[in-house]
Amino acid sequence: MKFSNTHEWVEDQNGTAIVGITNFGRMHLGDIINIKLPNKGTKVKANEEVAVIESNKAAVDAHSPISGDIIDVNEELNKNIDLINTSPEEKGWLFKVKMNNLEELNSLMSLEEYEKKVSK
Repeated sequence: MKFSNTHEWVEDQNGTAIVGITNFGRMHLGDIINIKLPNKGTKVKANEEVAVIESNKAAVDAHSPISGDIIDVNEELNKNIDLINTSPEEKGWLFKVKMNNLEELNSLMSLEEYEKKVSK
């Protein structure tokens, strides 16, 4: 797994990036109560805002850490938003991107680098 400065995680599965919000990011938002996911087929650039996450504290943008085409979104979140509260780094994933530049993964943080950043 790789991590962005804006608290998204990325898991590379053979050129497809699964993207979600980190547990740290979710904890700082409080309970997430609504989400507006991107549309399948949307072309995204790295660091572009692609979704809106609403919590009991604020509404924030979720970014795509990777450039490519959104090929899937987690429709389960529309039925059960609590998945993102209880399992943000597994069942609560947001969307999948067919990456068009695998080198972008190198600009993201490792778990150790991310943990160091958020512990400051």
